[in-house]
Amino acid sequence: MAHFAVEKVLTLVIFVTAAAHAENTGPFENAPPPRAVGLAEAIAFARAHQPAVLAAMARIAAQKSFADVPRAEWLPRFGATAQLYGATANQTTASYVNLDLPDLPRIGGETATSKGSFKPYASTLVGVGGNQEVFEFGRIAAQAAAADALVAVERERASAATLDVTYNVEEAYFAVFAAKSVVKASEDAFERARAHRDLAKAGVSSGLRSPIELTRAEAELDKLDIGRIRARGSVLTAQAVFAAVVGSPDAALDVASSPPTPAEMPSIDEAVRQASTRDPRLREALDRLRAEEAQTRAIGAELRPDVSLTATLTGRAGGAMPSGTGTPADGNGWVPNVPNWDVGIILSIPLFDGVVNARKSASRAGEQVRREEMELVRQEDVARVREAFVGVEVARAALPGLRRSVDASHANYDQADARFRAGLGTSVELADAEAIRTDAEIQLALGDFELARARAEFGRAIAEGL
Repeated sequence: MAHFAVEKVLTLVIFVTAAAHAENTGPFENAPPPRAVGLAEAIAFARAHQPAVLAAMARIAAQKSFADVPRAEWLPRFGATAQLYGATANQTTASYVNLDLPDLPRIGGETATSKGSFKPYASTLVGVGGNQEVFEFGRIAAQAAAADALVAVERERASAATLDVTYNVEEAYFAVFAAKSVVKASEDAFERARAHRDLAKAGVSSGLRSPIELTRAEAELDKLDIGRIRARGSVLTAQAVFAAVVGSPDAALDVASSPPTPAEMPSIDEAVRQASTRDPRLREALDRLRAEEAQTRAIGAELRPDVSLTATLTGRAGGAMPSGTGTPADGNGWVPNVPNWDVGIILSIPLFDGVVNARKSASRAGEQVRREEMELVRQEDVARVREAFVGVEVARAALPGLRRSVDASHANYDQADARFRAGLGTSVELADAEAIRTDAEIQLALGDFELARARAEFGRAIAEGL
C-alpha cells in the first residue's frame, strides 16, 4: 500500500504540472461530490480499517496461537487403541530391538518351541491410556519464551505498518489540497483568458485590433481549458487515492476546507534520540535478536531431563497355548477379556544428541547476524531522520521564494493586462504573463504539498504518534 500511494501521488504531481488524459468535462460535472473528512478522522479510520493494519493484527494473533503450542505440553494426553492379529506364536529366546518399521508385535507367555509352526492364532487388545508431564527442568518455559519473543516481533511489525499507513494517509490528504489549488489556479487563468478573448474580439470587431490578436487569444483560451480539465481530473485521482489509502468503502474521499498546520519539529539531536527509542523498525530488530537468543536457549533445553506420569488400562487375550500349565484364553483370543492396568513415573535423561548440538550452534551463529542487522537498522534510522529533517527545512525555505514569485508574477501580469487593455501590448505578451502567473501559483501549491509531505515523512522517521 505504501508503494501504491507514493506512485499515485507522483502521478498526481506529473498530472497537474504537464500531462494527463480525459478531455471531456462531462464526468467532472455530473459526479456527486465525495464525502469530506478531516485528517485526524482519516488517520483514525485507517488505523482501524486499513487492510495493511488488519493484516498486521492478524499476524500478531496467529503468532500468539503459535506461542501457545509449547505450553500445551502441560496438558495431559490420552489415546485409545484396538488391535486384532492373526499370527504364529513360536516363542524362542531370540532378542530384538523395537523399530518404527517393521511393526514387531511382542510374543510372550506361549510354549517355547525349537523349530516353530506356521499355524496362526488370534490375538486381540483394546486399551486406553494417558500421559502427563510432571517436570521438565525448564524446557517448556524456554520454548514458550522463544515463541513469545516472536510475538513481540510481530507487534513491532504492526507498529511499523501503522506508521506507514499514517504517512500514506497524510500524503494523500495533502495531495488532494495540492490538486484543488491547481484547479483554482487553472480556473482563474481560464476566466482571465476568456475576458481577454472577449476584449480582443470586441477590438477586432471595431477595427482597433488586428485579427491575429483574436486568433491568438482563442488559442490561449483553448490551451487553458485543456489545462483546467486535466487539473479537475487530478483532483478525482487524488480523491480516489485518498479513499484507497484510508481503507474507506467510498470510491473517493474529499478533504476538509483548510489543511492543518504542520507541527513544529524537535531539534535534530532530539529527533535522533526519539527515533532510537521509539522507531518500531529498530525495536523489531532488537526483538529479533532476543528471539534468536531465546531460540538458542530453547534448543539447548531439549537435552534436559524429563519426568512424566503414564497410566494405561487394557484388555487383551491370545489364542496360543501358554507355556507350562494352563489353557488358552476364553474365546481363543478373539475376545480381549483379560484385564491389565499400569501406572508409572518415567524419567528420561538425554545424554548426547549431535543434531541438537548442531542446531544450537547454528542458532548462536544466527544471533550474530541479528546483531549486525540491528546495527544496520540503527544507522539507517539516523540517516532517515537526518534526511527527513533536511527535507522539511529545504521545503520550508523554498516557500518564501515561491510566494515572492507569485507576487512578482501578479505584478507582471497586471502590467501586461494594463498594456493590452490600453492597446499598447499584444496577446503574445499577455499570454506570456499569464503562463508565468499560472505556473507560479501551481508551483506554490506544490511547494505547500512538498512541505506537508516532508513533515509527514519526518513524523514517520521519528515514530511520531506511537
